[in-house]
Amino acid sequence: MAKKLIQKLMHKFIPDPEVIKRHKSLQFLGDKLHDPNLWHLNRRSISMAFAVGLFFAWVPTPTQMAFAAAAAIYFRANLPVSVALVWITNPLTMPPLFYFAYQIGLDVLNQPAQADFSLDSVLSGLGDVWQPFLLGCLIMGVICSTVGYFGMQAFWKYHVKKKWTLRRQKIRYPVFHASVWRR
Repeated sequence: MAKKLIQKLMHKFIPDPEVIKRHKSLQFLGDKLHDPNLWHLNRRSISMAFAVGLFFAWVPTPTQMAFAAAAAIYFRANLPVSVALVWITNPLTMPPLFYFAYQIGLDVLNQPAQADFSLDSVLSGLGDVWQPFLLGCLIMGVICSTVGYFGMQAFWKYHVKKKWTLRRQKIRYPVFHASVWRR
């Protein structure tokens, strides 16, 4: 049921894979876009998509989606899910998430907090804050991608196990209709 809902949402908001494969600006990728794992929902491709998307969500560049798409193709992860997960860091969530990454970097480097971590200092080339900021982003990217990968693996296994349990219960206790008893 959840899989069908996700598939409906994907078909509604994501362009048809055939249209993407024929797009003129993507012809340089050749047959790489024809890999079924880039488009199907299975345990491996979705788990890898979460790892790729959550890692590149923490990369502080405007080309996050392009990097996520390239990594999804390389790792044969679900392409639409990889690119969509990058939007966890959007213009509304970036300031608190990146400040958190900066604080993580400061703690790892054992440095005191810089007084000038503001929008002006970030826009003027990061000044003294670039090392803890980028280190914190790297650490958070690795942690989130690892948790995302193994979390999706566990969720998928739980979901499959639950479906098999329900299927076994239906087989063990079949429902007999009145038409069966009339024979």
